This record gives sequence, structure tokens and C-alpha cells, in this order.
Amino acid sequence: MVAKKSAKREKKAPGEKKRKRSRHESYSSYIFKVLRQVHQKLGISKKSMLIMNSFVEDTFDRIAGEAGRLCKYNKKDTLSSREIQTAVRLVLPGELSKHAVSEGTKAVTKFTGGAK
Repeated sequence: MVAKKSAKREKKAPGEKKRKRSRHESYSSYIFKVLRQVHQKLGISKKSMLIMNSFVEDTFDRIAGEAGRLCKYNKKDTLSSREIQTAVRLVLPGELSKHAVSEGTKAVTKFTGGAK
């Protein structure tokens, strides 16, 4: 018969602080939710998820940077949905920008509670 290892942890002395885990932010959970909406049975590898995460971060940075520049050019202090929409039109090509603008408008309308 093999002896089982005990699952007890070592207790720290009364002056030591517990080390906090560093937070790693990513879009992977959201990417996975979108994948589930499109293909229910399809999975994604870790490497592919890292590539998709980098793509989303890069696109976000481009749009946010462009929106910030638009605010600066127009001497505005507030970044509104209008600047984001214009930035999307400038950053994304052709048909993709049209779809992104329509989805963004739909999301903002849903969030503000309009057109029930």
C-alpha cells in the first residue's frame, strides 16, 4: 500500500506577508467567447491564442492612438464615441471599418439603453 502525501501547507511566521500573484491581462477569454459564437466545437491552440491576443492589443493601440490624436487636433479634452468611430474608419480598411462601425453603434445603443 502506498502512503498518500498530506495536503498541508507550511504556515508562515506571524510577520511574513503573503506574496501576491502578478496579474496578467489578456483578451483570451473574450476571443474564446467569440470563437464559441462562430464555431461551437472548434478549439484554439495556446500559440494561436497568443497571436490573436497580440493582434487585438495592436489594433486597440492603433485605434486608441488615432482617437487620441483626433482629440488633440480638435482641441478636445474628452475622448468620446465619435472620436473612436472616426479612428476606426481611419485605421481599419474598407468593408471591415463599415462592419466595425455598425457593430460599435449597436453596442453603444445597447449600453445606453436606447431603442428598446
